[in-house]
Amino acid sequence: MKITKHFILLFIAFSTLVQCKQEAKNTTEISSENTVKYAKGFSIENYDGYTIITVKNPWPKASKTYQYILKEKNGIVPERFKSLMKINIPLKNIVVTSTTHIPSLEMLNEEKTLIGFPNLDYISSDKVRALIDAKKIKELGKNQSLNTEVLIDLQPEVIIGYGIDNNNPTLDNLQKSGLKVMLNGDWNEETPLGKAEWIKFFGALYGKQKEANEIFNKIEKDYLKTIEIAKMATSKPTVLAGDMFEDKWYLPKGTSWGSQLLAQAKGEYLWAATSGTGSLSLSFETVLEKAKEADFWITSGQFTSLKQMIDANPHYEQFKAFQNKNVYSFTRKKGKTGGVLYYELAPNRPDLVLKDLVKILHPELLVGYEPFFFEKLK
Repeated sequence: MKITKHFILLFIAFSTLVQCKQEAKNTTEISSENTVKYAKGFSIENYDGYTIITVKNPWPKASKTYQYILKEKNGIVPERFKSLMKINIPLKNIVVTSTTHIPSLEMLNEEKTLIGFPNLDYISSDKVRALIDAKKIKELGKNQSLNTEVLIDLQPEVIIGYGIDNNNPTLDNLQKSGLKVMLNGDWNEETPLGKAEWIKFFGALYGKQKEANEIFNKIEKDYLKTIEIAKMATSKPTVLAGDMFEDKWYLPKGTSWGSQLLAQAKGEYLWAATSGTGSLSLSFETVLEKAKEADFWITSGQFTSLKQMIDANPHYEQFKAFQNKNVYSFTRKKGKTGGVLYYELAPNRPDLVLKDLVKILHPELLVGYEPFFFEKLK
């Protein structure tokens, strides 16, 4: 059969079209949908040789979205992403700036990659404190004014920062110095499982997404199981939270992280009807009027004994929960330099916090369980 030039050109064109379609198909197959279920502040999309992390809500009412490319060895990043910050993974070293980042590193067995942190005394983790004692982790000063000279000398592969608002001069200056900064908004999540899911953010940085997913799935499973156990409660005790600081009583708003946990533990938090995720600031008289007969009292964590409470404010004795010694605090578990473990670990382990609260409010439902964070004040 005679093959014409026209046929050959047609065949080449057809082959090229098929190849292009196949490449597009492969890209679609390699691409995965966002695997984040609960967290609203970030997403993860995986492609052949690279991953895109999008941080959408690093602080309240943030109007800007931040995207980062995590590039694997020999990965090829498309030209259209050339303006995005690129970070080579898996990371060999890191600087984090919040104690809530520490548990993710530890759960992923990557705490040894931590080379710098501000306010080292705040860290409670025994493993990380051992690294600090061995001079493996540098002190970086304060979050609002990180020691730029030390950071430039360290040359971390990435700094995990966070912002309270759009004004972050310290982080901006670090980036101008050539250092790479990623924003983490775990603290701004509104649900317990949303906060815990940020372990997937760190899993992506270390090429350990599978491990991070498995860790989170276990936390999620235990959390949801405890919710089902709490549904068997035959009562719904009233709960007071917080205490006085200077001349105001601070307690969580009705849609806050803490309020949600109390509701799921089948407690009647007395300010559950208020809106917002921050804190209420009330007078002592207002709180006494509403919560004098509350069954339980979960303090803010500044007290370690009933005597200490009375010494701070003799009027605390007017509350029924105080009289019945149904006052609970999370301050007893501390690192050896005074860091409170609850502040570090609780956002990452809502399953443990929820079990604690169910045990406090409905002890008959969790026979044999000893609370991990909370203790009754004596």
